[in-house]
Amino acid sequence: MSVFVELDSDSMILNVRVSDKLTKDDYATFAPQLEKYVEQHGPLRVLLQTDDFHGWEASALWEDIKFNVRHFNDIERLAIVGEKKWEKGMATFCKPFTTASIRYFPPDQLEEARNWVAERET
Repeated sequence: MSVFVELDSDSMILNVRVSDKLTKDDYATFAPQLEKYVEQHGPLRVLLQTDDFHGWEASALWEDIKFNVRHFNDIERLAIVGEKKWEKGMATFCKPFTTASIRYFPPDQLEEARNWVAERET
């Protein structure tokens, strides 16, 4: 599997790690987990870490678009931590599909990403 999902119940941050290439089956696993957390806790903050990530299979890209439309308001903040320059573009690509605040961080700024995603706006 190329997706790992875990909710930190203290900070209410959903930690998501992806690697390799996302498949349609990954969404079949990931989406119900996120939906359960949203139902239990309301909109979430997500820390997305990519490691040796190679994008999406074609069927998974369609699942990603459907997922983003369905969960347009379910994510408050999204921090994307990635090692490749094109992953910065993911932050820009995601913006039309969500009301979340989105920021990209390089891997050496993981702690800054964690702090930013946890910040509460005043």
